[in-house]
Amino acid sequence: MFELSKDHEDFRRLVRDFAEAKIAPHVAQWDREHHFPSELVPQMGELGLFGLVVPEEFGGAGLDGGGFTYLCLAIEELGRVDQSMGITLSAGVGLGINPILTYGTQEQKQQWLPDLVAGRTLAGFGLTEPEAGSDAGGTKTRASLADGQWTVNGAKAFITNSGTDRTSVVTVTARTGETADGKAEISAIMIPSGTTGFTVEPPYDKLGWHISDTHGLTFENCVVPEDNLLGERGHGFKQFLKTLDDGRIAISALAVGLAQACLEAVTEYSKTRIAFGRPIGVNQGVSFQVADLAVMVEASRLLTYKAAWLKDEMEAGRRSLGEVKQAASIAKLYSSEAAVTATRIATQIFGGNGFMEEYPVARFYRDAKILEIGEGTSEVQRMLIARGLGLPS
Repeated sequence: MFELSKDHEDFRRLVRDFAEAKIAPHVAQWDREHHFPSELVPQMGELGLFGLVVPEEFGGAGLDGGGFTYLCLAIEELGRVDQSMGITLSAGVGLGINPILTYGTQEQKQQWLPDLVAGRTLAGFGLTEPEAGSDAGGTKTRASLADGQWTVNGAKAFITNSGTDRTSVVTVTARTGETADGKAEISAIMIPSGTTGFTVEPPYDKLGWHISDTHGLTFENCVVPEDNLLGERGHGFKQFLKTLDDGRIAISALAVGLAQACLEAVTEYSKTRIAFGRPIGVNQGVSFQVADLAVMVEASRLLTYKAAWLKDEMEAGRRSLGEVKQAASIAKLYSSEAAVTATRIATQIFGGNGFMEEYPVARFYRDAKILEIGEGTSEVQRMLIARGLGLPS
């Protein structure tokens, strides 16, 4: 069965120290200003955070199938201090690096991965569209091939790490024709930043994740070489769905970090906040909620790291993709909903102070909701879990 080793725990401490030293002192101001701290990305790269699942030949850690658990530990610890920086790492690896690493040619890997692993650049993942979210197969962006070049037209929505001063490329899904049975042929195409016709729209005014970089993208007669096809033509949708399986585990780790932060905050507050002449933690109405929160954190963490362990075991050939997909959806569903509940409990225990932005639980509350939406909504996870149990679709 899976367990975290001393090396895992030492790595956790390394990332926690970084987050508390480099992010925590500034996070409230960055959140108010909607500021993306680009300078932290190469520092994260120096710690090796972007290379945990990447072979040494491209600058990665070369952990031989064991890197995904380390990645989840890093995401959890960053997310414990700030969810935005946690998703920056999660998307930077899972949605930026992973498609290139998994489906790219040797030339594409050599061109893009070393800078991405080092944190010198970031990559985005363009799947969602204004009219194609959960229905990702409804992609309307189109790409036509002529004279050795793809011409891309369309739009993407809610794309993380797509408009920073470090963004080097965005991989997008596009209709490239029709299959023999008349369905849309969807392929993945890499579009470098600065390509003529590739426009990064203004940043979204979001409920939470104020520090994270998120934009809509438009493509108007955007021309890239034929060699920018990522993977096989017509396999783009399948490739991106596989990518989302890993992303769901990463979002679970992000949710664990948020729930852990809530638990720490309410435990301390319940000891020090005095009402009616005694700490509020004396009251069972408070202490029972804190206890429930502790249970949710523990359960979320176990589900998440079981899924991460299964992913690493699958990479080593010892577990099946079906096991990983089911575990990923279960972890993502439970952990994301637990995190939302944790922030509600924390805000309630903090009372009026919880409604004030000077206390971090207000930020936690705003940041939590997207966890139930991104990388597949809770409804989608329930559908996938039911299918995994053999129920008719």
